[in-house]
Amino acid sequence: MPRTVDHQERRAVIADALVRVAGRGGLHAVSMRAVAAEAGVSLRLVQYYFNDKSELMHAALLQLERQSAERLAGRLARLPSPPPARAYIEAFLAEALPTDARSREFHFVWTSYAVLAMGDAALAEQPFVAGPDRQERQLAGVLRRARTDGELAVGADPAAEAARLLTLSHGLGTSVLVGQRTAAAAEEVLRYHLDRLFTVPGPAPAPE
Repeated sequence: MPRTVDHQERRAVIADALVRVAGRGGLHAVSMRAVAAEAGVSLRLVQYYFNDKSELMHAALLQLERQSAERLAGRLARLPSPPPARAYIEAFLAEALPTDARSREFHFVWTSYAVLAMGDAALAEQPFVAGPDRQERQLAGVLRRARTDGELAVGADPAAEAARLLTLSHGLGTSVLVGQRTAAAAEEVLRYHLDRLFTVPGPAPAPE
């Protein structure tokens, strides 16, 4: 009996191939033909699943976001249920920093996409900011719960603080990628801000 084609799996294989190509030469070096060769499929098959390069690039970005969300879920599963607000935020920010191969890959592709979208109308038309918007709402919801529980500093606005934390983590991630600071130094900056945002202190950093 012939094997049933799993279209979602095929799309995932092609999107993963794009990430590998981009990881070696940057998103500007990505072409539909190069992705097909990397995935070991025909160019016609890539074009069957993705109308153009911008659609393929956005699909790869969404796949990286899903994988990052799964890693975050793993971090949260190791916390008490429900997790304390500060512990949740720390897990979220730890996942956002490029500290290993997978998180570096995600941050590199995301930042490259953002830069290209500034001058590419086709990329800009994709719902690129939907992911960061979801993350910002997620953080704001956790911070509102912290305010209700008396864990948030007096006068702190959950929505504004969520935007600040997300923006700060993106900037710190880029600084790690370009070698301006180490991942440990970036984590220290985030801890500095969290110590002023929460009334409940976080755990002391582990000795190096």
